[in-house]
Amino acid sequence: MSTVDIDAKIPNNVDLAGDRRLQRALEAWQPKFVRWWEDLGPSAFKRNEVYLRTAIDVGRDGWANFDHVEMPDYRWGIFLAEQEPDRTIAFGDHKGEAAWQEVPGEYRSDLQRLIVVQGDTEPASVEQQRHLSLTAPSLYDMRNLFQVNVEEGRHLWAMVYLLHRYFGRDGREEADEMLERHSGDDDNPRILGAFNEETPDWLSFFMFTYFTDRDGKYQLASLRESAFDPLSRTCDFMLKEEAHHMFVGASGVGRVVQRTLELMLEHDTDDVHPYGGINLDLLQKYINFHFSVSADLFGAETSTNAANYYAAGIKGRFQEEKRDDDHQLKTAYRNVPLWEDGQIGEREVTQLSALNETLRDDYIEDCQKGLDRWNRMLADAGANELRLPHTGFHRDVGTFRDTHVSPDGRAISEDEWNANVDAWLPTADDRSHVQSLQVGVNEPGKMAGWLAPPSRGIHQKPIDYDYVKV
Repeated sequence: MSTVDIDAKIPNNVDLAGDRRLQRALEAWQPKFVRWWEDLGPSAFKRNEVYLRTAIDVGRDGWANFDHVEMPDYRWGIFLAEQEPDRTIAFGDHKGEAAWQEVPGEYRSDLQRLIVVQGDTEPASVEQQRHLSLTAPSLYDMRNLFQVNVEEGRHLWAMVYLLHRYFGRDGREEADEMLERHSGDDDNPRILGAFNEETPDWLSFFMFTYFTDRDGKYQLASLRESAFDPLSRTCDFMLKEEAHHMFVGASGVGRVVQRTLELMLEHDTDDVHPYGGINLDLLQKYINFHFSVSADLFGAETSTNAANYYAAGIKGRFQEEKRDDDHQLKTAYRNVPLWEDGQIGEREVTQLSALNETLRDDYIEDCQKGLDRWNRMLADAGANELRLPHTGFHRDVGTFRDTHVSPDGRAISEDEWNANVDAWLPTADDRSHVQSLQVGVNEPGKMAGWLAPPSRGIHQKPIDYDYVKV
């Protein structure tokens, strides 16, 4: 492991100074990144000082520094987790062999594709969220938005380093193209559909960071198992930063639930819209939408590509080494959902072909934990609980594509879907109400009226700290 060169033009612990050709290539890419950030990064408060966490090391203690910084001056860098001595491959056909320090020729194309898809999501979310600072419900929340944004930018750097270092001209071209695609662009959109959706309001942002960033956690965790050691170590460190993104979502939705309950009690009604709140049924609609869109990110229930990635050792399962099986899965079976003749059923397939569904199952179980916390608040108040919709609801990928499934898991007709869809997914009126609440609050310690204050501040600072100097 190289020591951290924190004062370099590109902070890193990969010894860029020892590879002048690579260093020049990345320093030539850096101005392109800066132009992209200026054009499509946060649209307001760009030059305000923000209390941000910046990666400065990779150790368990003291890996980040907190201080006020202007975002264009943020120290984006390249950090790989510490190398595990004598690491071996934990799964697939190469199980037990030494982990790869270079890209095997036979897996070059597949590895490059995985890195490009992961890398493409990072700037996409920044683009989706670029206008939210204008309507931040507090300076605390604005700071959290900017923290997510700068770390998504750093995650882009992480993938770009791998492309430049290990994939030659093809990698350099792919790195450039990640700044040329744009979220929602008609002609050159982002690769994955969820990253072309708008994030028009803060409720959507909290749902995105809860559901879609949680997909990112599971994708990164499965790449963390990769036999390609530089990718594994890159994702290992990215997961440290990703945890904060999911905290923003979980705590944000929890604060909305809390405030809704406060308004319900104060005004003795389930309808808090006239009092500047968000009704529980509207929260449920947002959950239905963001969960279903994020579930699509895992792909179809069975996948030859996923099976090939696993057999090759380039993408594993979540917490692969903790699983009690042979880690090859050629003779193990499981059931996956199946839509057949207008009904929801199951079919038995090899676990190797069902890796997408296994990862989605892990994801759904993790998503449920947040709902369990919110539902404890609701139960204490005697309110109806929030639920994840059935995995077949509102899907655009896999066996449930072009089908109609209710949130409670019933196969329904197109007429029944059309009659009920406005009760299940956000309508234009719903989004208009949420949009009407989006008024920026820029005074330290003050909060918009549709969500409760956080239980504590950032990095042991008080809630009324000057998180963004406005």
